[in-house]
Formats: sequence, structure tokens, C-alpha cells
Amino acid sequence: MMEAEEARIAEAVAWRPGNAIKRAEQALIAEKTRVLRPFGLTVPQYAAMYALSLAPGISGAKLARFCSVTPQSMTTVLKTLESRGLVERRPSSDHAQVLVTRLTRAGQALLRKADAAAVAVERRLVEEFTPDEADRLRDLLERAVVVLQETPAGE
Repeated sequence: MMEAEEARIAEAVAWRPGNAIKRAEQALIAEKTRVLRPFGLTVPQYAAMYALSLAPGISGAKLARFCSVTPQSMTTVLKTLESRGLVERRPSSDHAQVLVTRLTRAGQALLRKADAAAVAVERRLVEEFTPDEADRLRDLLERAVVVLQETPAGE
């Protein structure tokens, strides 16, 4: 693309916060992907393992929501982690149709290492801001989520 065309596009989208948010998200995911690769994990796999470390047995639907993936994608993530021996899924004692998912010892060990790498990415990002700026950024992003999840009047 010619420089004039690039400048025209950049000028047209400069006011749009979605463009900046998307670019920031893509940069964060790309960096997390890079640091998780040596552990053989994708970002959704890491996120699922992290959530399971905090809430063993959480439902697949809740896990999918936490990880911002579809339930179908989470099923694939969990099957992959299970095939690698990182999670185990067993029928619930309360409901035979429900599978309770937990990290295995191997999963816990791998998560400890992978989490250190992922946390380093997050720390690098946060350290670029003053504590007040980091708090403000989180608040602004949370407000963006809330306003976008509201149903506009008349719909």
C-alpha cells in the first residue's frame, strides 16, 4: 500500500477507540503466544489451566466465559489438555452427565512455569504506566465493557 493510502486510513480510524483496543489486544496476545510456545500451550489453554488452578471443577461453560471462547472451543481446549495429561475430567458425583475438570500434577507443574512467563508479560505492560495510570486504564476498559454490553434504548 502506498504511504498516502496508509495515512488516509490511519487518519480515518484515529478517533475510533476500537482500533486502538484491538491493536493493544493483538499485541498482548501475540506476546503471550510467544512466551507460552516453549511450554506447548496456546493462550486459551493457558487461560483454562489458570482458571482451573483457581477454581478446580468449574463448569466448562463458566470456563469458556472466563477464557472468552465459545463452549465448543473450550471443549476442544480441554480435550487437548486431557490428551496431554495436563487435566483430568471425571463424571460428577452429583450429576453423571457433568464432567468435573481438574489439573493433574503434571498440569500444575507446567502451569507454574508457564504462568511465570505470562505474568512477566503482564508486569512489563503494567510497569510502562504509573500505578495511577494503570488503575485508570483498567477502569476505562471496564467502563468500555459495561457500555458495550448494555442494550441501547429502544432495542
